[in-house]
Amino acid sequence: MTTLFPIPENHPQRFVLHNEVHARAPFILKLPVRASHLALMLTNEQKLLERQHLINLCERFGVNPPDKDADHFVANFEVFQIRWEQHGEFSTYSFYVHDTPKDPFTDSALKKVPVDWLSQLTGQMIVAVHAAILSEESIQYKETNDLAWLAEYFAGNAVIGSKVTGGAASVFTDFRIHVDGFSRFLIIDHDLRAQQAGRLLQRLFEIEVYRIMALMAFPIARSLYSPLNKSDRQLFTITNAMTMPEKNDALLLDELTNLAAEVENYISSNHFRFAAASAYYKLVGQRLDDLREVRIQGIQTLGEFIKRRLEPAINTCESVSYRFTLLSERVSNASQLLRTRVDIIIERQNQGLLSSMNLRAKMQLRMQQMVEGISMVAITYYAASIVGKCAEALHAYGFKFNPEIVEGVSIPFIIIIIALNTQRIHKIIANTTE
Repeated sequence: MTTLFPIPENHPQRFVLHNEVHARAPFILKLPVRASHLALMLTNEQKLLERQHLINLCERFGVNPPDKDADHFVANFEVFQIRWEQHGEFSTYSFYVHDTPKDPFTDSALKKVPVDWLSQLTGQMIVAVHAAILSEESIQYKETNDLAWLAEYFAGNAVIGSKVTGGAASVFTDFRIHVDGFSRFLIIDHDLRAQQAGRLLQRLFEIEVYRIMALMAFPIARSLYSPLNKSDRQLFTITNAMTMPEKNDALLLDELTNLAAEVENYISSNHFRFAAASAYYKLVGQRLDDLREVRIQGIQTLGEFIKRRLEPAINTCESVSYRFTLLSERVSNASQLLRTRVDIIIERQNQGLLSSMNLRAKMQLRMQQMVEGISMVAITYYAASIVGKCAEALHAYGFKFNPEIVEGVSIPFIIIIIALNTQRIHKIIANTTE
């Protein structure tokens, strides 16, 4: 890129990160509009198939396909518009049609999409929504009237709704899946601008998707109650046994180690799902705040309905996750305590063994000193005998002295020589071992 000033070279990610703020921008919609929204859970292999399937649709209508690394795509396909987004766990498709049918939910936007292409979508459906933005005049809407007639659009179910976007629109739904497999949003246009309409639909669709994704952890949390309580009771049994002196600490430590492995396996297997539930729940709250709801007298708001039902489920997930974390810490503390006790016992045994070895070494030293003294006596005896024999030989040769006296006098000198040599040997050994 050409620069006008002599500034340093751009970071490779500068423009990508800068333009991220413009990613996934909402549609600028022409009102009135009908929309259908699909969210599908996908594996990594299915994501590759999904991209090729989207390219096939583009080729069919002569539209430029998405880039190879694109994770969102917006295009106009003659009679409908499409918005595709690929997320970490799921992908979403939004289809828009700009007209006003008699029944916006029976004659949905999805009917404009090729049936054969829809039937080959990959993944598992987690959210399917029909939505319509209609003018007040088209359905003769007046807020002052009794709104019970709105239930006709929702198969007679109780309606939930509120004013949104500063009073520019009113949103109604029943948060139920109807016989066609889709839930429904009816938006009444009071004074919506094209950009507001796009943002409003996007927020409603995201609320529905993130709400379901947050609840994905709820069945897991309920299924973990039994193993959690079992592990808790097992830890209590082990720690109670630790207070009894007759119990085998080594066996208890093995049980604690196995319990720690089980608990950590539960935590590592479900940590992602619980963390994702918390993140999705925060996103739901943010999107509800972005709606800027104002109560319509006599009906419950979207935020009240969702939070009253979603919050207990998320609290359950957080409670189970926290209890497993706390259980892991308790198991770790118990293991550390038991290991300390085992180490102390082993240390005492080692001290006893060392004391026994020290006593044996002292006994061996005393025996060695005794043997050494006896050896000095024996060496002195044999050396004096040799001196006596030599003296006898010299006496026989003609020297005038008594051999016995010579032998007796030599004994102290022999003892001194042997003692000095023994002391010298001890010094050599001491210097060698240091």
